[in-house]
Amino acid sequence: MPTIFSHAAAPLALGLGLGRAAVPRRLLAAGVVAAVLPDLDVVTFYFGIPYSANLGHRGFSHSLAFAALVGLAGAAGHRALGAGAARAFLFLFVATASHGVLDAFTNGGLGVAFLWPWSGERYWAPDALRVVEASPISVDRFVSARGLAVLGSELYWIWPPALLVGLILVGLRRAMARERTPG
Repeated sequence: MPTIFSHAAAPLALGLGLGRAAVPRRLLAAGVVAAVLPDLDVVTFYFGIPYSANLGHRGFSHSLAFAALVGLAGAAGHRALGAGAARAFLFLFVATASHGVLDAFTNGGLGVAFLWPWSGERYWAPDALRVVEASPISVDRFVSARGLAVLGSELYWIWPPALLVGLILVGLRRAMARERTPG
């Protein structure tokens, strides 16, 4: 899994690229939280639930169904997020789903149960694209040379593409605004 820092890259790129009118600050903040939320499943280790179980790490909380539930919760609380229900749902769904997508590009772990509850099968990106160093789960292993290697990998493989997406969206947004402006 990428670190919690880099799971924020997708919602930040989308939110900043689309602008505050489309993604208000509270919705953006909720998107960052939603992008990290699936990794709370690590608490299952303390209850003896194996990594490979549907309730284990990268299981149900990394699925598209879970992303839809987070999106529905956002739609229900859309007024507090400063956005319409559909926009809150879509942004939070994408932010949450981005977590599993990024995890699928790591070089460790057991894959991602994208299709839970319909299937417990775990999926990966193609081998040639599994380039992101998997982050250690324990804090003491993260604060080590291994943790620095993971951060370096993320700075190389995750943040530049996220920045590129954000900049493309800014460019598209500005081009569309110029088209709407007469003169």
